[in-house]
Amino acid sequence: MPRLLTYNVHRCVGTDRRLDVARIVGVIAEYEPDIVCLQELDVGRARTGMVDQAQSIADGLAMSVHFNAAMRVEAEEYGDALLTRWPETLIRKGALPTIRGIPGLEPRGAIWAAIEIDGATLNVINTHLGLVPREQRLQAMALAGKDWLGDPRCTGPTILTGDFNATSLTRPYQTLTRRLADCQRQLGLRNTVKTFPSGFPAIRIDHAFVSPEIRVTAVTAPFSPLARIASDHLPLVIDFEIVS
Repeated sequence: MPRLLTYNVHRCVGTDRRLDVARIVGVIAEYEPDIVCLQELDVGRARTGMVDQAQSIADGLAMSVHFNAAMRVEAEEYGDALLTRWPETLIRKGALPTIRGIPGLEPRGAIWAAIEIDGATLNVINTHLGLVPREQRLQAMALAGKDWLGDPRCTGPTILTGDFNATSLTRPYQTLTRRLADCQRQLGLRNTVKTFPSGFPAIRIDHAFVSPEIRVTAVTAPFSPLARIASDHLPLVIDFEIVS
């Protein structure tokens, strides 16, 4: 049964303020996912030792990787990645809308790959939305629009996942659930699985939204001592089946 793991890795700096890429690899590897969606990665940045974190994690997991730089400062990059052990094709990566004139807002983006699973093609889109509600609304509408979920190539089994910085009570969440089902709601969990903050998860802002061809069988958030310290988020793990 396929397994997807989505994880905001906080540039591989843990809650103990220690930079440790291998620790992030260890958290992920324990759950043996087939697809990994990562947010907040540094690539070639001085603050994290000039390491290509996306490639280093992919190497540690023996997976292929595509990286989308949401932000570039000269040769330094920061963004999101999509990794898998299955055959895949990059469909799109690019920026999401932002709001000008608000200090401190970071550029945001998304990355989309088509992954081949036992004869089926699965669309996976990984993203990380902004912090300001108005910005999140624009970004959610863009994801639901013609360049992403509304693209003619985005048909059949589809998963949109990542760190949305928005709970299930917000308008961005509602915009996306008009197109896809929240995996936790589909599963009918009485107590939802929360991922933030990692030491005492109280908020549900990491989500996975699925098309009707996806049947979710389990949703968990690893709460091991390693997972609680490796990042400020816990990973969100989704087990699923592709149905006709």
